[in-house]
Amino acid sequence: MVLDPVHNPDWKIAQEAEAHMKPVAQIAEELGLLEEELLPYGKYMAKIDQKAVRSRLAHAPQAKYVDVTAITPTPLGEGKSTSTIGLVEGLAKRGKCVSAAIRQPSGGPTMGMKGSAAGGGLAQCIPLTPYSLNFTGDIHAISAAHNLAMTALTSRMQHERNYDDEKLAKLSGMRRLHIDPTRVACGFVMDFCVQALRNIIIGIEGDGRRNDGFMMRSHFDITVASEVMSILSIARDLRDLRARLGRIILAYDRAGKPVTCEDLEVAGAMTAWLLEAIKPNLIQTLEGQPVLVHTGPFGNIALGQSSVIADLVGVKLSEIHVTESGFAADMGFEKFWNIKCHHSQLIPDCAVIVATVRSLKSHGGAPVPKPGLPLPEAYCKPNAGMVEKGCANLLHHIATVRKSGIPAVVCINRFHTDTAEEVGVIRSMCEQAGARVAVSEHWEKGGAGALELADAVLEALAEPVHFTPLYDWQSPICERIERIAHEVYGADGVEYSPLAKEKLAGFQARPDASELGICMVKTQYSLSDDPTKKGAPKGWQLHVRDAVCFGGAGLVCPIAGDISLMPGTGSNPAFRRIDVDLETEQVTGLF
Repeated sequence: MVLDPVHNPDWKIAQEAEAHMKPVAQIAEELGLLEEELLPYGKYMAKIDQKAVRSRLAHAPQAKYVDVTAITPTPLGEGKSTSTIGLVEGLAKRGKCVSAAIRQPSGGPTMGMKGSAAGGGLAQCIPLTPYSLNFTGDIHAISAAHNLAMTALTSRMQHERNYDDEKLAKLSGMRRLHIDPTRVACGFVMDFCVQALRNIIIGIEGDGRRNDGFMMRSHFDITVASEVMSILSIARDLRDLRARLGRIILAYDRAGKPVTCEDLEVAGAMTAWLLEAIKPNLIQTLEGQPVLVHTGPFGNIALGQSSVIADLVGVKLSEIHVTESGFAADMGFEKFWNIKCHHSQLIPDCAVIVATVRSLKSHGGAPVPKPGLPLPEAYCKPNAGMVEKGCANLLHHIATVRKSGIPAVVCINRFHTDTAEEVGVIRSMCEQAGARVAVSEHWEKGGAGALELADAVLEALAEPVHFTPLYDWQSPICERIERIAHEVYGADGVEYSPLAKEKLAGFQARPDASELGICMVKTQYSLSDDPTKKGAPKGWQLHVRDAVCFGGAGLVCPIAGDISLMPGTGSNPAFRRIDVDLETEQVTGLF
């Protein structure tokens, strides 16, 4: 087998390993699933009947619960998924019954600059190609459900324009909703990074006809930023999912009242699209441990969490369940801590903070690396001083995790090019700060390279937990935003645009304001809202320019800085290197 990640790309390693995969039925049996609880998608992938599992195991003991987060990354990433898989492989080598929950790759990053999010090297999940492309169709179903809601809205707007009350009632049997065309709150979605669709005009009439739609400005977001994805992330069951879909706000009427999916009578059909998507998926690590995959990435513009449902299943089937949060601790972990745990009612026992020498050099002054281009010279030469300076960012994230009241373990995700001196600097600074730290070489060596990390996590799991949310959901929305900005990002304060002020005041006036979590939207490349500010910046204000309300997911999303819910595709995207071997019919070039 080709199992040398130093000299072989991930897709070659995956292809070799896939020849020796366990059937998914064996993975399920080892995890403790019954045959009727497994819904196979071919031989190596399956969905899980979570309703049956949770009913059967309602009174079973609960696993230790570990979250994996990271420091502020470079555009190349920190290897959270790789470290999640490596930790699971390492814990299995220590004889633990362990499972992982990770997020499904989005087509945007897979075809763009980040790759498939399957992990890497000898710490990845397989089968790689179906996992990365299409999988079991969950993201397609989310796109369909979301765009069906927009179909219902835009067609209703056209009909209300074209017909008087009598004809509208005769044709549809529905009352006039008086939708305000200037207050449409939602756009369409697509699971690619298409900057050309950020601002569009729809419904252009042909030949003077009025049956080609309602002409207005609109936009596309990436599918994983859809409210439907957020709802799937936090819903506890099908009934909860259906109720939340009905509360999605698509627009406002001329009196300022929300127009919801329930008002348009489309929530039931949306639920039908998601009937299979609500079931978590099951695959395996390179070393044969179970991996639950459910919901999507992008902790900067969305929740970015593996689903509540996947975790509720995992903690009942395992001795230790490892879940993953998107991007750094200021984004993914903060949302895990204050939103996901609120909905799951699960209390984490430990958090792992992933750090690399490469990213710490970036925070210490090295030029930001660009995907698809050679690494700048600063990353190719030892520079312990640059690493030490960059550790300010790591120490900030350690402090954030500690505020939650759970033990933290720093995972130094070591590459074969990292020097002992550079790694030693990170270890020394973490230990001086009182943090537990472990060096892990899972990318190069798999579970055997993650034993130090596994042991550190096991030690942390023996410590007491004093889990405390950052804020009280009963407190005012702006007070919660400002607490996140100050306590998690390190901002001196928050500045609101007039538009954001107006919208947030409206959200605060809602009767369910105390049931709305705060899901921040900002750059993932800095603790601040400016991606060029590295390390742990001081003396800055968070600029909130806009805000949206996800009525179904129960989230207020303040938008800080210059960031879009539709990322763009760069000049050297990954799809240029992806192809199909026409002889073997295998996909090449995925990473």
